[in-house]
Amino acid sequence: MIVDCHAHVFENWHGACGHSSRAVHLKYLQKVVTRPAARAFRARDGKEVKPTMLFRQGDNTWAGLVDVDFRVGCYGQLAFTYESEDYYVQYMPVGMQEIVCPPDFLIAQMTYAGVDHAILQAGGGYGAMNDYNAFAQGQHPGKFTGLLHVDEALADRDSVLAEVDRAHRLGLKGLYYSQDFSRHGYERNVDHAAFAPFWEKIVRLRLPVFVELSSTPSYDAAGYLGNLLALGRLLKRHPAHPFVCVMGPPAGYFARGGKWEIPDEALEVYRRDNLLLEVMFPITWGGVWDYPYTEAQELIRGMRDRFGAGKLVWGSDMPNVERFCTYKQSLDYVRRHCGFLSAAEKDRILGDNVAALFGLMRPVAKSL
Repeated sequence: MIVDCHAHVFENWHGACGHSSRAVHLKYLQKVVTRPAARAFRARDGKEVKPTMLFRQGDNTWAGLVDVDFRVGCYGQLAFTYESEDYYVQYMPVGMQEIVCPPDFLIAQMTYAGVDHAILQAGGGYGAMNDYNAFAQGQHPGKFTGLLHVDEALADRDSVLAEVDRAHRLGLKGLYYSQDFSRHGYERNVDHAAFAPFWEKIVRLRLPVFVELSSTPSYDAAGYLGNLLALGRLLKRHPAHPFVCVMGPPAGYFARGGKWEIPDEALEVYRRDNLLLEVMFPITWGGVWDYPYTEAQELIRGMRDRFGAGKLVWGSDMPNVERFCTYKQSLDYVRRHCGFLSAAEKDRILGDNVAALFGLMRPVAKSL
């Protein structure tokens, strides 16, 4: 059973997509692309640029976002204007003429790539996703497991706790937790004492937690490590509750010359029994390495050797990943090309581990 632990459906980004306004949605999107793995271009002549004009140096909160008439374009582009010059970040695939991904589109992609089931993640840039993820899961329960999402920096508020309860009643089966608190500043982290009732509720509802760690506020290895250690303290408080480290260890900080060089204090967190690690390289490195990503294969070998196949789960970040490779290629660099993995290890990484997390059943083979 092949399960993609990291995929998305979403409404047309020209709208508010569940947020209180379209302006709020655009703020989330602008923040996402201040330091993207995606490429950015000047519209006039296609010259590649760095989108540093989107934010003020030294302020990595929403308050530091520059007014550049940020907007959703076509062909997968997020567009903006700076000093009378138009630019865009190629954030989604060029072939995405409108930035929208309905459930049926993702199912068509899954069928072609040979993916049986997808975990629907969320995040503010995609929208306030609880209702839409629940809709997709309700329409196709055999294909999708939806995660809920809240404004994490406000997780001590009664309104946020109530939204968790509402999303759970909608049938959502896990939590997507983005650790970037840029909308509200960086005074608190995931393990702050004020968030204890929130985490107690998540544990009580038995919702697996998919945590996407950032390197904010400093955007460097020290920033990432600080956030990872905060997660480690949370894992210790709830040692029986399952967590997934979305996107896994960052090769940009913890790998040199194709080999992992993970600090001992980080290894201690990654090795905790209640933490799974996502295997997902094309979305961040597909613009640097060529398919079938031999560099990524060596890093996967290192993850297997350090942590064991029982701690690894495969994800794609579909449809975003198709700006670098096809959905099938984002799977096949592991499925077909990681020859050092046994068949049993591939089964665990490509589906069985995350299927066990949610109690998913293998699809019944159709008789001819």
